[in-house]
Amino acid sequence: MPIFDQINADIITAMKAREELRLTTLRMVKSAIRSKEIDKREPATDAEVLQILTTLIKQRKDSAEQFTKGNRPELAAKETEEIGIIEAYMPKSADEGALREMVQAAIAQLAATSGAKPTPKDMGAAMKLVQARLAADGLRADGKLVSEMVKAELGK
Repeated sequence: MPIFDQINADIITAMKAREELRLTTLRMVKSAIRSKEIDKREPATDAEVLQILTTLIKQRKDSAEQFTKGNRPELAAKETEEIGIIEAYMPKSADEGALREMVQAAIAQLAATSGAKPTPKDMGAAMKLVQARLAADGLRADGKLVSEMVKAELGK
């Protein structure tokens, strides 16, 4: 079932169960997806929906951090709950060990193709390989974490 259809079905379920936070969060997600569809004048693909969900999660994390700094724990908790609801529609997150293995394999592949040890200048190529492997495996990972791991491995 496409992600957008699953969100629509879950909106109906949340309405029937009278789950206010879940309902408002899913409506917000649906609104963001519909906005994207209107902008490009065709239905959003699952890949585009996942990109929208990633953006929404990042926005919620930033908001929760700001609310925590501003001494508003109740609003930070609400944002954190929304993150949990949105993450339910995302692919499984790669654990740190598997991510490190992917990074090392990508750097080894770069070394094999170029014939020389990759340097920090090869960061972009290594990142592309790691992201491609994550997508192929149906996993996701925080770009900042991946970047830090690649940078550390290239610096060795």
